[in-house]
Parts: sequence; structure tokens; C-alpha cells
Amino acid sequence: MADIVKGEAGELIGLLHGKNGEGVIPVPYERDIFLFDTTVAGTTHIEGIEELEPYLKEGDRLSFFREPDNSYDQQAIVIKTPKGVKIGYVPRKDNLIFSRLMDAGKLLFGKISGKEKKGRWVKIDIQVFLHE
Repeated sequence: MADIVKGEAGELIGLLHGKNGEGVIPVPYERDIFLFDTTVAGTTHIEGIEELEPYLKEGDRLSFFREPDNSYDQQAIVIKTPKGVKIGYVPRKDNLIFSRLMDAGKLLFGKISGKEKKGRWVKIDIQVFLHE
């Protein structure tokens, strides 16, 4: 718990001091808010997805990046692994609100919730989160 420290004249010189006068920097309240379950779109168009599949684990965090110049979908959101490898997109049917949130500066990300290999197709189920 922070102590209130008074100066010689009685004014407050600091509110956030730890024990022995060490400064304490407050950590902002942060949380991850679950928004939606979906499946990664476009995995069949990703070169090398079959080789990458064994390295994708349930619970892995995925990064989202807006791709407003995409000729097929102006609301496109690319999904990448932590190492920056593209694995597909947020499905078009799900991306309108997510793209607006991202365009407004909100941080969205995904987590792998399941995967299944069906021939050449790798089905990757994800959960979408808002980090706030």
C-alpha cells in the first residue's frame, strides 16, 4: 500500500511511495475481453500451411493486423503467429466490427482454440479478444 509523504512545510510531495521511500509506478488496469469464436479463413491459400500446422498449438496467441488496401475486402484483418508468419484472415462475415475497433486504435488478438487437418485444408479455430 502506498504511503502519503509530507514535506517539511506539510505539503504533499508524493502519493505513490513504497516502503523505504522507493517510488512506485502504478500499473494501469488491463484485461483481455473475449469477443467471439470463429475459424481462420484462407488457410488453403497459405503456402506451407501443412508444414506449419504441427507448430500451431492450442492456446497460442495470434496477432491481428489490418489490411485496408486488400483488393478483395477493405475490412480485411490478417492473422499472424508470434513469429510473424501469416496463417490467414478473420473471416469476411465476422470482420466488419473488428476492423472498426482496430481502426479506432483498439488492440485485438486471437488465441488458437482448436485445429484439425482435413486433407490439404487446415481448420484453425480461434477465439477473438480485445485487450483493454
